Amino acid sequence: MWGLIYSVTTSRARIETSIPRKHGPAIAGYDSVCYCFVAFLKHVDFNVVRCAVIGSPGFTKDQFHRYLLLEAEKKELRPIIENKSKIILVHTSSGYKHSLREVLDAPSVMNIIKDTKAAEESFFLSNFMAFRFQDPDRACYGPKHVEVANERLAVQTLLLTDDLFRNADVPTRRKYVDLVKSVKGSGGKAHIFSTMHSSGEQLAQLTGIAAILRFPLPDLDDIEM
Repeated sequence: MWGLIYSVTTSRARIETSIPRKHGPAIAGYDSVCYCFVAFLKHVDFNVVRCAVIGSPGFTKDQFHRYLLLEAEKKELRPIIENKSKIILVHTSSGYKHSLREVLDAPSVMNIIKDTKAAEESFFLSNFMAFRFQDPDRACYGPKHVEVANERLAVQTLLLTDDLFRNADVPTRRKYVDLVKSVKGSGGKAHIFSTMHSSGEQLAQLTGIAAILRFPLPDLDDIEM
């Protein structure tokens, strides 16, 4: 179970158990889902969270959701009963942390968290990826390519991980702080991504720095990264 707080993802509980394949009300008697149920009650406070997302491959999410609501009715758990509309089911390729990317990209989740920093990061990274594949001359990544693009006043949106922006090495930190100032000074926007969040982790895999450009720069590919 992971908690998403603004742009930081934290592990709240780790549970490894099999969900029974049996369907219907009888599932409420199976002990194997009790661990998940207890973790849900302990870590999901609807006075704080906007939504609780249950994600899984196949029908596991549906089975647990059914169990959760049955137990809530049985035990008269008002917080769950009154907030069941905030419990969202999302298909994911696995139950591991990397599938949080799929959760955040789900329209049903984006509609709820659209004004949070996590949603903003997810949006801009998805936008960058779209340019990278559909209009690659207007997307670049890597320190050298982004620096050259900035020198040509081409950077419209800068994406940067906090590991670079707040780097412990003073010259490195100053370099990226100055880059952010330069991009903003030329009318661009800069977004700092937390590497404790799935979008930041994905950006870190692309060297930690990327940019969406105002106009195409096809010759960037000729410059060594």
